[in-house]
Amino acid sequence: MNPLTATALGKRYRTRWAVRDCDFAIPEGKVVALIGPNGAGKSTLLRMVAGLIRPTTGDLTVFDTPVRGRTHPDVSFLAQSRPLYRDLTVREQVRACAAMNDRWSTDRVHEVLGLLGGVDYDAKVGTLSAGVLTQLAIAMALGRLPRLLLLDEPLADLDPLARDETLRIIMTEVADRGTTVVMSSHLLSDLREVCDHILLIDEGRVQLNGDIEDVLARHRILVGPAADESTVGGTLISATRTERQSTLLLREASPTPEGWAGTEPDLEFLVMGYLRASRERRSSARRG
Repeated sequence: MNPLTATALGKRYRTRWAVRDCDFAIPEGKVVALIGPNGAGKSTLLRMVAGLIRPTTGDLTVFDTPVRGRTHPDVSFLAQSRPLYRDLTVREQVRACAAMNDRWSTDRVHEVLGLLGGVDYDAKVGTLSAGVLTQLAIAMALGRLPRLLLLDEPLADLDPLARDETLRIIMTEVADRGTTVVMSSHLLSDLREVCDHILLIDEGRVQLNGDIEDVLARHRILVGPAADESTVGGTLISATRTERQSTLLLREASPTPEGWAGTEPDLEFLVMGYLRASRERRSSARRG
């Protein structure tokens, strides 16, 4: 049973499609890097999965249950806005969430906050630093004991120590409880440390979906003479060229031809190649 499956999924706002024709399935127990440029549809997708907005087209299921405009009991969603009661103390915030959720573990919240060392339960939520505020919000999300955890930009605006602590919390949740996590972020280097699955969307459509190691293995970077690209086989994703040299990102590349050097891309090079290709398509469409 897949925690999350989308079939022909789309969301339209008036004449603009935020998400369109999305098909994907997320295996259980994965930590998924949800990647894409600003405006790609990442937040819209997460909000649909969380049941906060309804799809315009297609089907969306969570643990084989159709999402019908409500949050599945096995799902927790942390929005980018960090929806907490800023006038409450940390202690009061925990009590408020306990009162609003049928399934709740205050012990789990205390356990998560205990990983941070030094959270003041009597401090007003609105006085907390950005890092502690995010970590408190994650603790609230984990208090629901989710099997699927949705995180929208959990690492944004965090300093390196806070990012490290936040990622440690997430990985502890995965290791101890087998939770499936879908996490959107622009910080590719941090994602590579914890994520084992990639879902890349751009212009509302899925560009890549699969285990990161498998996806990387299906791609090659080839560097060689600019005048000799006709000897290269495979699906060209993107290219950068000078007068003398071409650097190509290819999917399902043929054996590396003589005179070329081939390597497997890292996650950052792969993502940048797909996003660069998408930007070039948009520019060509505007010129056309």
